[in-house]
Amino acid sequence: MLYDAILFVTLPDIRHIYYIAYRTGLNTINMKGIKTRLALLSFLEFAVWGAYLISLGNYLSRIGLAKEIGWFYAVQGIVSIVMPGVVGIIADRWIQAQKMLSLCHLLAGMFMGAAGAYCALADGAVEFGPLFALYTCSVAFFMPTIGLANSVAYSALNNAGLDTVKHFPPIRVFGTIGFIVSMLFVNFAKMGDMQFQQSYYQLFTSGILSLLLAMYALSMPKCPTAAPGEKKSMAEALGLKAFTLFKQKKMAVFFLFSMLLGVSLQITNSYGNTFISSFGTLTEYSETWGAKNANALISLSQISETLCILLIPFCLKRFGIKGVMLMSMFAWVFRFAFFGLGNPGAGVGLFIASMIVYGIAFDFFNVSGSLYVDKQTDSSLRSSAQGLFMIMTNGIGATVGTLSAQAVVNHFVFTRPEGAEQIAGWETSWFIFAAYALAVAILFWIIFRDDHKDTVSESSIRHDLFDEAPDGLVSGNDA
Repeated sequence: MLYDAILFVTLPDIRHIYYIAYRTGLNTINMKGIKTRLALLSFLEFAVWGAYLISLGNYLSRIGLAKEIGWFYAVQGIVSIVMPGVVGIIADRWIQAQKMLSLCHLLAGMFMGAAGAYCALADGAVEFGPLFALYTCSVAFFMPTIGLANSVAYSALNNAGLDTVKHFPPIRVFGTIGFIVSMLFVNFAKMGDMQFQQSYYQLFTSGILSLLLAMYALSMPKCPTAAPGEKKSMAEALGLKAFTLFKQKKMAVFFLFSMLLGVSLQITNSYGNTFISSFGTLTEYSETWGAKNANALISLSQISETLCILLIPFCLKRFGIKGVMLMSMFAWVFRFAFFGLGNPGAGVGLFIASMIVYGIAFDFFNVSGSLYVDKQTDSSLRSSAQGLFMIMTNGIGATVGTLSAQAVVNHFVFTRPEGAEQIAGWETSWFIFAAYALAVAILFWIIFRDDHKDTVSESSIRHDLFDEAPDGLVSGNDA
């Protein structure tokens, strides 16, 4: 009887303990599983972009569209002003984010594939109009997916009971890895004797990856649409309410310089590969590794970008917001100057130095700028202000910068015959860009005043390092 009584009391407890252990084990497996799935999502998201973003100019220059390169990169800034906000509202109100992500990638992949098919069927007689139209449609649906992918990740992590600040950064790193892997693939993959980075096969690569992601996105956990009281207006999603901040002199100056520095953001993405590959027309450089593998060489920029993120907390604490932004501005000076001074032969070290400083130039500005906006704005305007920051940099600034760079390069480079004369024109162009970046840095140093030396917590730094702009607006991480 005593034995039966002991069993009666202890067996339920033991079963309960085993049940708790079993559920805990399942939860651990589920947590690891969702993080792995989100890491793959991030990998594919940026692999789609990396397949063509750096190398497209190389292909365009080979098919007689060198003078139009700027338009293909400027259109990314143009669509980023409106499309992410519009798509964000749709995902917020009517269509779950993972389904909207799938739909956007389906359309982006189809249009990019159509662009590749057009180039293949044109048989060397590619015209600007049809190619640009198909490419623009693809980019218009791709750019909002960066913010949507983050929304899907945040929702999934929250549903799994995981802290986004702690668990999202490692997931986001796989996006940069995906971008780099895709760059290296189109660099080394060949069809016959032609590298993908020199042909329309890069468009097919991006299109196929986008279609794969369209299918994969449907396997993501469901993302609820916002409750009626939480839905944001078009003005909020596009950051238009934040324009009232221009009434404050300090913020007006900051946003103005954000736009001026945003001019530099897409210049090396647009023309870096084309420039380095052009050394192949000179006998002394035609067989160098750098001239043959421009994409692989430029991928060092993305590696540097990943590593330089680790320096930001220390630099912010030591030098403050203004100091870190000045580092970014002067890094852009060196980025352009090293391009002008280097070559893929004995001067390849200067190219590598340019790739290294890119991490400081890109990360320090985008992260510190976002932190400054967060610190200086009221909570009711904070999201809109972040959207405005992205519009000023990646929208207006990058668009103006790319088209201005196109005018400079067309004048000094593509009006000259291939060979030494074009290389000399490239050097002049890079020095002009460096002089512009230097002028912006000096003016910022003199004009901008930050009277508040707020201490930024380490957790907020980690949060802003990997958070994209709100409501689908695109951050400056390119690559």
